[in-house]
Amino acid sequence: MDVPAIAPLLPQLASGAAHTHALGFTYESLDGDRVRIRVPWREDLVGDPDTGVIAGGVVTTLLDHVGGLAVWVSLDNFKPLATLDLRVDYMRAARPRTDLIAEARCYRLTRSIAFVRAWAFEDAPDDPVAAAQSAYILTTARPERRPKPETGE
Repeated sequence: MDVPAIAPLLPQLASGAAHTHALGFTYESLDGDRVRIRVPWREDLVGDPDTGVIAGGVVTTLLDHVGGLAVWVSLDNFKPLATLDLRVDYMRAARPRTDLIAEARCYRLTRSIAFVRAWAFEDAPDDPVAAAQSAYILTTARPERRPKPETGE
């Protein structure tokens, strides 16, 4: 598979939004149509101080964001999109004080909807902390509507 033209933008797309930057998301890799990002473990991202595990909301955000990156890889273009549906299944507790990696793949692309599967894990995707199934709507910018001039009739 050829390297997508969007590949050089993936590091910026992974961490360039205000929330992804604040959470510390970083680009890891692109392998074919599978994109990976990482969230480094930080004390302020812990959900329960007694366990030291990254909060579930951070995991959901990680899976949602890597899913969007997978759509852009599939499109080989940066286009506006929005999460239409996101289901996250938590399969086990994450390891305390450990970074999480997320990998996603867009497995079906239509004119208006992209379908993605993603996994969050510490070391290998075959031992996931969580798995996601999501759909993204591909939006297009619409020209601003101007009011019609009154005709005086």
